[in-house]
Amino acid sequence: MKGFILVALLVATVSATKLNIPRLRLSYKDLLSTNRSSIFSGHHGQLSLTSVFLDEYRDRLFLGGKDILYSLLLGPTSSESKEIYWPPLPGNREECIQTGKEPQTECANFVRLLQPYNRTHLLACGTGAFQPMCAFINVGHRGEHVFTMDPTNVENGRGKVPHDPSYPFASTFSGGELYTGLTADFLGRDSVIFRSMGGRSTMRTETDQKLLHDPKFIAAHLIPDNDDRDNDKVYFFFTEKATEAGDREGAIHTRIGRVCANDVGGQRVLVNKWSTFVKARLVCSVPGPHGIDTHFNQLEDVFLLRTKDERNPDIYAIFSTISNVFQGFAVCVYRMADIREAFNGPFAHKEGPDYQWGAYEGRVPYPRPGVCPSKITNQPGREFGSTKDFPDSVLQFAGSHPLMWRPVFPALRQPVLVKANLPYKLKQIVVDRVEAEDGQYDVMFIGTDVGTVLKVIALHSGNSLETEEVTLEELQVFKVPTPITSMDISVKRQALYVGSPAGVAQVKLHRCETYGNACAECCLARDPYCAWDGSVCAPYTPNSKRRYRRQDIRHGNPVLQCVDQNLSEDLDVTEDRVVYGTENNSTFLECVPRSPQATVSWLVQRDDRKEEVKLDDRVMSTEQGLLFRRLSRQDEGVYICRSTEHGFTQTLARLSLEVLQGDTVDELMARDNAGLSDAYKDRSTGSYRAWMPCSTYSRGGSSSQIGQSRTWFKDIMQLIGPSNLPHVEEYCERMWCNDKLRRKHKSMLEKNRQAQESARKARSKSSGERNRTPRDLSAWEE
Repeated sequence: MKGFILVALLVATVSATKLNIPRLRLSYKDLLSTNRSSIFSGHHGQLSLTSVFLDEYRDRLFLGGKDILYSLLLGPTSSESKEIYWPPLPGNREECIQTGKEPQTECANFVRLLQPYNRTHLLACGTGAFQPMCAFINVGHRGEHVFTMDPTNVENGRGKVPHDPSYPFASTFSGGELYTGLTADFLGRDSVIFRSMGGRSTMRTETDQKLLHDPKFIAAHLIPDNDDRDNDKVYFFFTEKATEAGDREGAIHTRIGRVCANDVGGQRVLVNKWSTFVKARLVCSVPGPHGIDTHFNQLEDVFLLRTKDERNPDIYAIFSTISNVFQGFAVCVYRMADIREAFNGPFAHKEGPDYQWGAYEGRVPYPRPGVCPSKITNQPGREFGSTKDFPDSVLQFAGSHPLMWRPVFPALRQPVLVKANLPYKLKQIVVDRVEAEDGQYDVMFIGTDVGTVLKVIALHSGNSLETEEVTLEELQVFKVPTPITSMDISVKRQALYVGSPAGVAQVKLHRCETYGNACAECCLARDPYCAWDGSVCAPYTPNSKRRYRRQDIRHGNPVLQCVDQNLSEDLDVTEDRVVYGTENNSTFLECVPRSPQATVSWLVQRDDRKEEVKLDDRVMSTEQGLLFRRLSRQDEGVYICRSTEHGFTQTLARLSLEVLQGDTVDELMARDNAGLSDAYKDRSTGSYRAWMPCSTYSRGGSSSQIGQSRTWFKDIMQLIGPSNLPHVEEYCERMWCNDKLRRKHKSMLEKNRQAQESARKARSKSSGERNRTPRDLSAWEE
């Protein structure tokens, strides 16, 4: 049953809509040529990026790599950068190698943590060749480009970053204290949540699999509950082996755990250990038949979309499946109200003869385990100003009941995006909330393991729970496939900062002119950043005084938005061409829609009658055009290629197909090099025109080969007739010549023209004729 549901989900995902296909694909070269992207790979070309901190206040980007730190200015014209070389402490590299670690990939100082420490300094921590170390980096005040470090003032970094550079961890810095979820020992077995630095004693979780069972930490964030700062809590997002999964060996669940920022442990129980740690399951699943859902259990990345209310950010998370049936990914969005409700609900409890998990129904001690000591708990007669004042019964209950019974479901109880059987994996996500003409949209930028970024929006239609996923762009950020390991978004600069082992890229969030120069094309793009301003597709400004702005993200209907625009002039810019085919041979009519999300249909016109092209085994429609596997005389006609997108239809091309008789062509091809007909002589010179396919040049053909090509080409001219000569020349150039060969051919034609001109002048001078203009050769020229 489980496999059936997964396969059904796959089929539904693939066949539901073409909107999952990116409407616009931009290559690495496209991004560079349009000035939309720039890459920094370090001064030595090998950055080995391991951490990024975007400082919008200072307009700086700080990077950490292998034995190196960088500071980049983010000014519009500045490319200034500074670096600090920061290797492991003396002797540590050699000691690391002696323990059997890899010299290049493990025994170096990989900078894993960059956090703002105060107004002038950053905290930087690295693996230090399996001996973690931290230092403070002087970055100066705003407006300065200071970047220095005292290499002698280095602190022990244990508990702040992992020993192993490949191990995941998560951290956040608040109030002079660092909260970290990691494996804190050399062997990578001691999984803990640490609080270090600051004036208070170090805090950590107990070594107990009920609390953390082989966790993989993804993110950490401080989110306040209310205006009372004593209620501030630090939330950790991680995956772990599920203790409540019954007999399912190796089952993985995604968790959200939290601790109070003012937790100082207990007096007799949990001394210097978290006394407020609780966790709940995060569910991301697709509802299925018979109440059986398809779950995405493996958490890949988390992004907090901050709102005006700092207490209630929206939480975006990427999940993947761990199923053997298919590879799938989903994005779920969570509300803080649902998270708090789960933490305020019943605790999970294992009891009874079969030790089954269920909701705890007994008496919960006061103060409730998991709450912070604050004004609420500090009541007259019950003064709990600190966790050290909590009764032992509270601390013991917290230690034995860390898991909440109710899971946290996403908004609308389903993902906003689902993708199955992709040729890549979804690894990173950032989100920008954008104001558009018809509402507010969350634009998701999703990084993959092959160096590409997807730009996606999810639309809700009316009161329906269904979401419509629209993939606006696919950007190939890096030249070669490389995993994207970090993404940061700058709303101030309207830029995306994409990190990978190859370096960091600055990518503009939008470039509206790439959608075309017509109102309908701009509208069909459905990009919340872009709108038609009356003359061009330009960035949309919510508070702009310009009244002429056309934008329709929800429906993408240019007929309504561009009704006063001349749509026929805008979009029905048809390509009228003549195509020749030979009877009984195959022929291809090329027509590619402007958008991969559009569907193509074909009409054929004969004797002022239009009808749909009948497709069968002989005539096939492909993504690139119409394929005739075996051409017949009855196929002649004018073929009209049309595309339809969101109900809007436009004509892309008109192709006149002329069919040559097969036996006549065979006879011509079999003829040897006969003399050329006088009908094809250049009237100005009396010589023959240099008609020959570019393939002759590409082969470096000999004079005899060129002569054969001229004869073959002349015979085809004779068959088709001189009235169609301009069309044939254009057709052959397009079929035979690439840009390089076309330029070469143009050069040879120019030399031929000059020779003909010299010969003509010589004859004119000797015969006293007036100068005559040679025939135009521009049909072959660019």
